[in-house]
Amino acid sequence: MRLLTQVHPGQSERTQIAARAAVDAVTGVLTAVDPALLLPCLGNGDDLMEAGLAAAATDQRTVADTWARQLEYAPVLALVDSAEADDEDRALLAQLHPTARQVSVEHGDLAQAALAGFDVEAAAAAQHPACALLPQEADEAGVGTYVWHARRPFHPERLYQALEDLTCAAARSRGRFWLADRPDSLLAWDAAGGALCVENAGPWLASLPDAAWELVPPVRRAAAALDWHPEHGDCCQRLVFTSPGLDREGLQQVLDSCLLTDAEYAAGREAWKRLPPAFEHLLEV
Repeated sequence: MRLLTQVHPGQSERTQIAARAAVDAVTGVLTAVDPALLLPCLGNGDDLMEAGLAAAATDQRTVADTWARQLEYAPVLALVDSAEADDEDRALLAQLHPTARQVSVEHGDLAQAALAGFDVEAAAAAQHPACALLPQEADEAGVGTYVWHARRPFHPERLYQALEDLTCAAARSRGRFWLADRPDSLLAWDAAGGALCVENAGPWLASLPDAAWELVPPVRRAAAALDWHPEHGDCCQRLVFTSPGLDREGLQQVLDSCLLTDAEYAAGREAWKRLPPAFEHLLEV
């Protein structure tokens, strides 16, 4: 297992202006997929730098991480007709991105799908850990998707010790999580190819003053309202694991064991903040 910090290449002002201009002209976003190569790509933990694909010298992403995000970002998947693809490959693709429109590259509708329009803001919201359109529970052709949800925060040390088991338990996992020693921080989980990225995605809405809510995008407020708890607000654990041969019971046992115990939970937030930290080197970059 590899633990990665989130490092994004910087952009000059000229590059940013050019990017904004390009966004105005975007009419569609597609990702071409050979279903038979989906699992091998998700299992490829090589660095983009090693593969000669890095966007910049600071790019620490892996092939698997980049491929997974590219797959999940596009609203249209252009499928290559592959004799090697089987039912497991197609089930994995459907569970990783259930809302995508799948169009064969040989089909006449591909050009129409490519020009159907693209909402940049909606696509960004769908990828944000606070309001991402995560896959739902599924089980087909030997491929499973397990959605784990809990209200208590994680004990930082116990979760850190379990990271290798959790990261390697599925071909793909992502979502949001809550650490007891950082009770106000919404943390993002993104794993593929045996590598895990964690990132501070800002505050939970429950930790913001009421006046600040007007500055939050409506889609974020709506997502929080759907998951609101009278005691913790939108603070919660919501992680999704997708893989062939998924061990749901094993995952649940490991994840549940990382939560605060009854005694730890009853001690309250000030006591939680004094728990031994474990994620500093991953989050404070």
